[in-house]
Amino acid sequence: MSNLDGLTPQEIVDALDAYIIGQKAAKKAVAIALRNRQRRARLAEDIRDEVAPKNILMIGPTGVGKTEIARRLARLADAPFIKVEATKFTEVGYVGRDVESMIRDLMAKGVAMVKDKMRFDVEQAAKAAAEEALLDALVPGSSMPPAEGANKKTLIEPNRGGHARETLRRKLKAGELDERMIEITTHGSRPPHIEVISGAGIEQVGFDFSSLGSIFQGPRKSRKVKVARARELLEAEQQEKLIDTESAIDLARGKVQNNGIIFIDEIDKIATGGGHSSSGPDVSREGVQRDILPIVEGSTVNTKYGIIDTSHVLFIAAGAFNLSKPSDLIPELQGRFPLRVELESLSAEDFRTILTSPKNALTKQYIELLATEEVELIFEDDAIERLSDIAAEVNGRTENIGARRLHTVLELLLEDVSFNAPKLGGQTIRVTTNYVNERLNDIVDDRDLSRYIL
Repeated sequence: MSNLDGLTPQEIVDALDAYIIGQKAAKKAVAIALRNRQRRARLAEDIRDEVAPKNILMIGPTGVGKTEIARRLARLADAPFIKVEATKFTEVGYVGRDVESMIRDLMAKGVAMVKDKMRFDVEQAAKAAAEEALLDALVPGSSMPPAEGANKKTLIEPNRGGHARETLRRKLKAGELDERMIEITTHGSRPPHIEVISGAGIEQVGFDFSSLGSIFQGPRKSRKVKVARARELLEAEQQEKLIDTESAIDLARGKVQNNGIIFIDEIDKIATGGGHSSSGPDVSREGVQRDILPIVEGSTVNTKYGIIDTSHVLFIAAGAFNLSKPSDLIPELQGRFPLRVELESLSAEDFRTILTSPKNALTKQYIELLATEEVELIFEDDAIERLSDIAAEVNGRTENIGARRLHTVLELLLEDVSFNAPKLGGQTIRVTTNYVNERLNDIVDDRDLSRYIL
């Protein structure tokens, strides 16, 4: 993705504006946090380690862009990013996922990102090696002179092997052989994913479960597949051979420790309410907060890829805080999120902009989806206004779920068109105010019905 070395905070905000409507305060906060990472990288080593990221607490209702801001920021920065829900964690000793798993997941994401980049770098070499392997299978013995006494039914004659190989190479490149069945030798299927849930983290006992892959992978075996599929399998295998795994882990560790972003959602659900705990659920909620605290403060976590220092990972926490307030979090955790931004609820005007302006606007998505069935979908401006008013009205009358209401409204509006699209090829569907009213007014006017359907 983008190289952020030259981007100012304003340019970062502008980049986020292409996908997220409004929420200037939140965008400004994350832009400053990202710019500070660039500034820290330019510092002398003796002071660099002393500069810790300023973690951010986002406060606002669901569907207003909290998660999307963090996700787009990570893509912009090409940084390892994961989203976790605070309610999924339990304090150490209780059944559930321990908080250190978020760091292990982040490191796994970092390794995957680096390996994807390395796969791209070795793609051409892997394709060339896979092509030679395919030709070896298609023209047995053509890559080297046949041994004395070799079976002539199996091997191409020495004086014809090279010519036959080059002929097949041209056909292979042109895709003329894609449907031919061929026998190749590859590793067996990858083992199923194994996840161990443990209060203390199984990796702390010193056993690397990633090594189980080689145990279950099994020996190489022959299989018959089409040439097109064989090319995919052989290219993937060659890429893995060409990737330096140790180098990938080292690079990933640096990306995670210096650029990693963890988004902790629903942090308000682990606030104790009133700031003091007594028994029952409050005990567990406060326990989770105290378990999260050292991770956010900066500590080392043992993973299967080695020890990860969390001191410079950026944490962005978010919550609606309908039934609690930020001061209900334990004081130590409050202090680790010094930047607080409040996100605004979305209005009908915001919905109008969301439906048309962003690069991935919902109306554009539906237009492109139906275009695959050769159906032209046109949204008139007055229909956009009516849809926005409906979404705002239902949000105000029932549960406010922000921009997610637009997904529900549009899906219901276009349900029949989507269902019948294969029969509508070549037609134009024009969405007008009347079209919207015919399909949605009865549901919107019926409060009980809109509560369950919209």
